[in-house]
Amino acid sequence: MNHKAHLTAEERARLVELRGARRKRRAQQSLDLGQRVADAVAAGMGSWRFIIIQTTILAIWVVLNVTAWVQAWDPYPFILLNLALSFQAAYAAPFIMMSQNRQNEIDRKRAIDDFDVNVKAELEIELLHEKMDLLRDQEIARLSKIIEELCEKLGAKPA
Repeated sequence: MNHKAHLTAEERARLVELRGARRKRRAQQSLDLGQRVADAVAAGMGSWRFIIIQTTILAIWVVLNVTAWVQAWDPYPFILLNLALSFQAAYAAPFIMMSQNRQNEIDRKRAIDDFDVNVKAELEIELLHEKMDLLRDQEIARLSKIIEELCEKLGAKPA
């Protein structure tokens, strides 16, 4: 028995729509250069490796300038260091925001996919209920017929 025969036209259309949307989303998943760069920058700056390397560089910068081993190119209050960190923050923030926005879009698409899966599951459960109801009705009809035949054989009237 073909279970799709029990789907309404609206349910069939919804399944076709869900399958088409899934194929379309898979085709659109390739990232452009800007998205790849934003993800790489955000991943790099959001890592312990980056924090440790930057902390080491900052500590070396401060130590070299405080002790003046080489030459105090940026004496206290480290204006050049503050400028460099400001530039870093000014350029890092947009990359991180682009990556977060893209991640939000991915999360939104996943939520839509989850909803679509739930709708499909609901349709499948509905089909199973229909099948169970049909089987139960067929079983009841079969048992009723057997009871009638037995009653006829025994000469009694069915209740």
